[in-house]
Amino acid sequence: MTGSVAILGVGMHPWGKWGRNFVEYGVRAARDALEDAAVPWPEIQFVAGANTVRCGYPGYVSAATFSQALGWNGARIVSCYAACASGSQALDTARMQILSGQADVALVVGADTTPKGFLAPVKGDRPDDPDWLRFHLFGATNPAYFAMHARRRLELYGTTEEDIAAVRVKNGQNGLHNPNARYRKAFTKEEVLASPMVCDPLRLFEICATSDGGAALVISSMDYARHRGLQPVTIEAISTITPTFPSTRLELPDIATDSAAALAMPAMNFKPAVIQAAYEEAAIGPEDISLAEVYDLSTAMELDWYEALQLCPEGDGQLLLREGATQIGGRIPVNASGGLSCFGEAVPAQALAQVCELTWQLRGQAGQRQVANATYGITANEGLFGHGSAVIVKQGGIV
Repeated sequence: MTGSVAILGVGMHPWGKWGRNFVEYGVRAARDALEDAAVPWPEIQFVAGANTVRCGYPGYVSAATFSQALGWNGARIVSCYAACASGSQALDTARMQILSGQADVALVVGADTTPKGFLAPVKGDRPDDPDWLRFHLFGATNPAYFAMHARRRLELYGTTEEDIAAVRVKNGQNGLHNPNARYRKAFTKEEVLASPMVCDPLRLFEICATSDGGAALVISSMDYARHRGLQPVTIEAISTITPTFPSTRLELPDIATDSAAALAMPAMNFKPAVIQAAYEEAAIGPEDISLAEVYDLSTAMELDWYEALQLCPEGDGQLLLREGATQIGGRIPVNASGGLSCFGEAVPAQALAQVCELTWQLRGQAGQRQVANATYGITANEGLFGHGSAVIVKQGGIV
C-alpha cells in the first residue's frame, strides 16, 4: 500500500542529560506537535509510540503511557520497538492506519531517558541473546563496533582520520544553530583530533553520546489536510526492510555472516537496499534529493551513508566530503541538524527527530541552518537485528 500522507505538525523536546522521566519529554514533544498542527488532542484517532527498553514497563507500552499522560481520548494505539529504527516503525504503522482508512489523523511519539555512559546489554546471564553475546563474548561495546566500521573504511577506501574529524567539524557547525541540539559548539579539525582516543581510530568528539530527548509528529490523510486548506510537507515513502539472504557483510550484533556458496549474492548489501526501497516507493532517485539526515553513531558512519544513499560510488564518501558537497550550501547537505554527534542517542526519538528536521527544512523554517530550495529530503537509520529505516518527505506549502 502506497500513497502520500501529510505532516501537519512536528515537535521536539531538546536533547540533553535532564535526568527526568521520559514521559515528560514525550508529552512536551507531543504537545508542541499538536500545537504546530493546530489539531486538538481529542481529535487524534491513533497514537503510535516508539518504545524504550530502559525506562521500565511504561517504556514497553509507550503509546499507552503517552496517551494516559495526555489524557485518555479513546484513540487506538500501538507501541513499537525496533532499536534505533523504532521511530520509523511507529511512523510507518501510523501511516498505514491512515492509508488504509482506519484513521484520518494520528500522533507519533518517541522519547528516552538514558543512563550515564554508553548503552549496555540487558542485565543477567543471556547467552542466547546476540546483543548480550557481542558485549560478553568479544567486548564489542558500541564504541568498539563503531571503531571496527571506521577501521574498515580506513583500510579499504583510503579514508583518513582527518576525514573522520572533518565530518564532526561540519556537523558541529550545523548544530551550533539548532536550539534542540545538546552540543552547540563549533570545533576545528585540530580540536577534534586532539580529543581523547576512545577506541582506535575514534576519538571522544567523533562518537555520539547517550542523551535524553523526545520527538513527535502529527500526520493525516491528504483529504484531512485539504479540508483544512493546507498544502503540507508529505511523507512519500518509508522503508523498513530487512536484510536478504545471504548477508555476507558483518552487521553487529551478528558475529558471523551467511555463506554465499549455495545462493547468489543479493544485488545490494543491506544499507543500500534499505535506501533503494524508499526511492522505488517514492518513484524518485538520488538525483532528486535536496538534503539528508543520516545515522552518525560515529562520524565515520556518516561517510558510509553517503554511499548507501547513492550520492557517490562505494568508497568515495570522503571525496564527497572533501569537495564540500555535504555542507549547507553544497550540492547535497547531510545532517543540517547537526546529526547524532550534536544530539546524542535518545533511541526511540532519533528517527522521528530526523523527520522533524526535514519538515522544518522543507517548510523553510530552519533558520541559520536552512538549506535553500529544498524539495525532497531523506532519512537513513538502522536498528540492530536487521531493522532498516528510511523516510522520504516532499516539500508542500507553508502550514
